[in-house]
Amino acid sequence: MTNPNMDLQALLEKVGDPDLLREMIAFTAQRLMELEVETRTGAAHGARDPDRLTHRNGYRARDWQTRAGTVDLQIPKLRKGTYFPSFLEPRRMAEKAITAVVQEAYVHGVSTRSVDDLVQALGMSGISKSQVSRLCEEIDEKVNAFLNRPIDAEWRYLWVDATYLKMRQGGRVVSVAVTLAVGVNTDGRREFLGLAVGNSEAETFWTDFLRSLLRRGLRGVQLVISDAHEGIKAAVSKVFNATWQRCRVHFMRALLAHANRQGRRIAAAFVGTVFAQETHAAAKTQWRKIADQMRPSLPKLAGLMDEAEDDVLAYMTFPAAHWAKLHSTNPIERPNAEIKRRTNVVGIFPNQASIIRLVGAILMEQNDEWAVQRARYMTLETIASLGHTDGVGVPALAA
Repeated sequence: MTNPNMDLQALLEKVGDPDLLREMIAFTAQRLMELEVETRTGAAHGARDPDRLTHRNGYRARDWQTRAGTVDLQIPKLRKGTYFPSFLEPRRMAEKAITAVVQEAYVHGVSTRSVDDLVQALGMSGISKSQVSRLCEEIDEKVNAFLNRPIDAEWRYLWVDATYLKMRQGGRVVSVAVTLAVGVNTDGRREFLGLAVGNSEAETFWTDFLRSLLRRGLRGVQLVISDAHEGIKAAVSKVFNATWQRCRVHFMRALLAHANRQGRRIAAAFVGTVFAQETHAAAKTQWRKIADQMRPSLPKLAGLMDEAEDDVLAYMTFPAAHWAKLHSTNPIERPNAEIKRRTNVVGIFPNQASIIRLVGAILMEQNDEWAVQRARYMTLETIASLGHTDGVGVPALAA
């Protein structure tokens, strides 16, 4: 009697030809994608239908790792909206990474109560160190390839930020900085460009991180956006010959912290008129006017405005179409929030490698989601107005 639940390995042995099996898988997967896309478009491929919802827009290649080997897929693209095959499970890598980190903590006897509960709930209490090692190696290979890939083309904008996670080190629980870099290239596309883990956000750490991006090929950066951490600011000025934008959101928090409740409302309303200006020159004029108005009653706030004027308004020297995305670190804060949400499952990481494994997998997922979005993060027309740098703007690396 034939077993309808025969696993893939048994089928492979019966077929005897792994190439044939891969072709069968590829054909089936491609057909499934065509059927799913027909549902999205509202019409068959090439058919003229007045009820059509959208049209196809070519294909993008993707390797699919199966137990029968690597299958080459051609994933259909849409003119409006996005499409990702349901059977590929776009979040599978990060979920596998969470499992690996939890298992690693468990088998090394350094897990917390929350991790112990999760291990029991997932039925993983019988795992061995060798099983965990194999899973970690599988994920690390993919994550490291992603994090160390060459950085091609030119990248006009760079956002950098850090978040903190807890890790066991030398018998103690310490907080470590996890730094991230997101860039937008001359094609208007954004990607995660780098990840590093360190004990603090000191200037030397940030300098090493930014220089590692240069070594991988980063060039053409014209604006770097971050908060006002002295380590970041010093490293940016040392590594890049680029404009630095102080996050407007962080600046407003720092500014309003020096005012009482009533003063905060007044100051927020006044400074808000600066950001409503349509040109850089008009914004600077309004900025100085507001600072002078505050000086008699709120001298501390006026002093902070005097110091931060050029850095907070730097984004206004770039195309106005980009201002909403350049004035703050919001484009990287959202992925940071997702990292926090996903890493809360672990709580305390057993080592640095486990942090890179899980956070790297999350960044890979986010990159995949950005890649399938039809709309560019910034349009070609507006990004082209920044001009061509020929790599100018990157100082020579120190030995």
